[in-house]
Amino acid sequence: MYGRLTGRRLPFLNKAPEEGLKVSALCGGRNGLYLEGSICGIPCLMLVDTGANVTLVSTDLAQKLKGNFIYTAPNISLKTATGEKAEVHGKLDAAIECGSRKFQHKIYVADITDPCILGLDFLQKFNFMVDLEKNEIRTGGEEIPLFSARAEDSKLCTVLAKEKTIMPARSECLIQGVPEASGKFRYAITDFPSEVSQKGAVIATCEPVVDIVARPQEFSEPLHLPSILENLEGLNEEQRTAVKELLQEFQNLFSTSDSDVGRCNMTQHRINTGNHSPIKQYPRRLPLAKKEEAERLVKEMVHNGIIEESSGPWASPIVLVKKKDGSTRFCVDYRKLNEITIKDSYNLPRIDFTLDALNGSQWFSTLDLKSGYWQVDIQPEDKEKTAFTTGQGLWQFKVMPFGLCNAPATFERLMETVLHGLTSEACLVYLDDFIIVGRTFQEHLNNIRKVFKRLQKANLKLSPKKCRFFRKEVSYLGHIISADGVKTDPEKTKAVVDWPRPETVHDLRSFLGLCTYYRRFVRNFSAIARPLHKLTEARSNFNWTEECEKSFNSLKQALITSPVLTYPWTDKEFILDTAASNEGIGAVLSQKIGNEECVIAYFSKSLGKPERNYCVTRKELLAIVKSIEHFHHYLYGRKFLLWTDHASLRWLLNFREPEGQIARWIQRLQEYDFEIQHRKGTSHGNADALSRRPCKENCKHCTNAEKKFGMETDISVKVLTTEDAWSSSKVQKAQLEDPAIRPILERKLNSEDRPSWQEIAPESPATKRYWALWDSLHLKDGVLYRKWESDDGSSCRWQLILPKSRIQEVLRETHDSASGGHFGVMKTLSKTRERFYWDRLRANVEKWCRECHACGARKGPKTRTKGHLQRYNVGAPFKRMALDILGPLPVTTKGNRYVLVLMDYFTKWPEAIPIPNQEASTVAEELVRAWISR
Repeated sequence: MYGRLTGRRLPFLNKAPEEGLKVSALCGGRNGLYLEGSICGIPCLMLVDTGANVTLVSTDLAQKLKGNFIYTAPNISLKTATGEKAEVHGKLDAAIECGSRKFQHKIYVADITDPCILGLDFLQKFNFMVDLEKNEIRTGGEEIPLFSARAEDSKLCTVLAKEKTIMPARSECLIQGVPEASGKFRYAITDFPSEVSQKGAVIATCEPVVDIVARPQEFSEPLHLPSILENLEGLNEEQRTAVKELLQEFQNLFSTSDSDVGRCNMTQHRINTGNHSPIKQYPRRLPLAKKEEAERLVKEMVHNGIIEESSGPWASPIVLVKKKDGSTRFCVDYRKLNEITIKDSYNLPRIDFTLDALNGSQWFSTLDLKSGYWQVDIQPEDKEKTAFTTGQGLWQFKVMPFGLCNAPATFERLMETVLHGLTSEACLVYLDDFIIVGRTFQEHLNNIRKVFKRLQKANLKLSPKKCRFFRKEVSYLGHIISADGVKTDPEKTKAVVDWPRPETVHDLRSFLGLCTYYRRFVRNFSAIARPLHKLTEARSNFNWTEECEKSFNSLKQALITSPVLTYPWTDKEFILDTAASNEGIGAVLSQKIGNEECVIAYFSKSLGKPERNYCVTRKELLAIVKSIEHFHHYLYGRKFLLWTDHASLRWLLNFREPEGQIARWIQRLQEYDFEIQHRKGTSHGNADALSRRPCKENCKHCTNAEKKFGMETDISVKVLTTEDAWSSSKVQKAQLEDPAIRPILERKLNSEDRPSWQEIAPESPATKRYWALWDSLHLKDGVLYRKWESDDGSSCRWQLILPKSRIQEVLRETHDSASGGHFGVMKTLSKTRERFYWDRLRANVEKWCRECHACGARKGPKTRTKGHLQRYNVGAPFKRMALDILGPLPVTTKGNRYVLVLMDYFTKWPEAIPIPNQEASTVAEELVRAWISR
């Protein structure tokens, strides 16, 4: 029975005047639908009311939340559909938990019968869908059951003491009462003296609210159980019952929400920085909207016990990154801290030894911890090293945050400690990857129970959504594990196996580039590849024969078998080669065994349409991120070498103020320990070939234009698709309006013959320089391009001849934009030349970078000789004054773009006067008008 005391008013809330928000009713009524949830950790039933445009909480429940939240009185009142009015006492920012998800939302406090009413504002904001047919509500793919309820007529009833009871002073006890239905009520004496409750005395009043009548047994059933049972395949009813009993026995082992994480009591993470002095980094400036979001996330982490206030000398900056679902990820940039941290050399288990122990098993289950790092505490003396600042205080982590370099070693050590004695018979663990095995169903069930007991003893919690139980085949550490044994995951060789038959010479050269890189491993490579090499010879027709097909398949088979493809050695350093092209990204994971570089796995991925618009540097960075994520099982927790043919990526770990997508990628890479080295493209043929692997005919990422032009014109197509607003007709019109380009373009449109010097002599010097490039200038859809080829013919670029009217727009995009990065002259010049060409390009780029305000503000001032400081003796106002001019600034509506700053030396009185220019006459006039004559 649920009840509330009536007539109660919260003393800390102020009265609010009426202003019109509406609710359908102040109680659920006979047809009300409820869901089970909690507000700030306090369980309660919530009425789902689509007729209410606000979310409400009762004054009784708000009273319990008083210590956790600050209340303010809004200037509104409520009006029901029947015309009833209810006073709103205030509002609060609360954490509402529904199912396994947690939402932060503003709710209003009012005198309502139900503990909470979920209004339309909450349901729409978090995309809830009500299914009345199934009597459930869905959000984020999770289905939450709804319960129908019956409300009795709201009336007061008295509760009488059933017998005489003597209560000691300063104590509380249960007094048996006699209301309409008998029950016990808590009654407390909080002051002196003692009190005697006589039989029949009125001790309380109560009011019925909701009596649950539908499916009450489901309240005690674990919320995660149905989803786990649905995923059980091949089990009979008896086995399913045994699994259900096991999961119910250990239901507290599974996390019920994002804030429900365990706290391990068996280890603490240490951050050993030796004798290095503390590192203090200043907070990065955040926009107002992000600042409010940061404060909300900090408040949420404080409430969940993740962070606490700090007063130490350490500080790292934060980065807020948008997730794909629109929510915000709170990241801390620990790169400086990781640089001075002494690395933990704890040895991770060998993958081959781990997999050998799986032989003979018939049943497999995989487990995943809920926010595993957050279940490990930080050593008290090292907590201050995790400190971060948002500009509104200093905070430190109580648990192990993401981004610390020694976190993998700590986690692996913890797992081996927790599961000590079981790792040879019941389960295997490699970092955060658990697998439980068994030869029979009963043995597997017993092994799961053993592991569950160990995890429960260590106070660890699992994520029910990511656990898989009683499978006949699972993917583990890049291999497919089944009753038949261990086999290589097809994903490792998919990039080579699915390589489509080359359709052009360019496609064939890309494939042969990969084969040639590993030719020393392939016996009789020259003989096998001879039919393919013939097709690449000059003046040779591209005629694909059966002999070519046989050669093509033989080389693919050689690339995915020994000795090219080998088993990983955990005592040897991994090497990751990454590369990107206009079509895709590619990578090869390898190791040096002896003096030879042997392949562990391949990776290749076609780029989507948005990704193809990335600049070259961003594409190369994308290749690094995706490749490392793909080979996570091999690289996580180990130091490895990363090779790239893009030299500018060596700045990756030293990027000063990452934002947006770059910040998210860098945060992801902080968990890995690697060294970036550059090598020339001619020595980088393995990964580069995979990045240029042609797409299949039905590739959804390729546009029709790309399929039409083929690989030889990919650069020109990329130029046109990068700037969607730049249609061929508009670009051609701009070129014809450019006096330097028009003579060349008109002659190209009318004839392919190069004009004589006499014809071109009257034109401008810029036109003559374009004339000198006549043989490399070509038309594409009526637009003039310059074809640039490298000396060895291995690469080709189509550069758009840019008209003068578009130069500033291009320079702004390549230098000033978020993807531009405000690089120096040479990098900006290189990026610009990838797509465009115009007369005096280099001079324009140098001038643009030199005059960039943002770049100038970041550069430190040159060292100047400083004179000795002298004191000016001033004894009266207006005896001496100082002035300076600030600007130029953006022009105001009144035409002013400078500020004249004046200050009196004696009184320190300042004045700021807007002026249109900094001419002497203007300054003198304003000085007399606004200062002397005022």
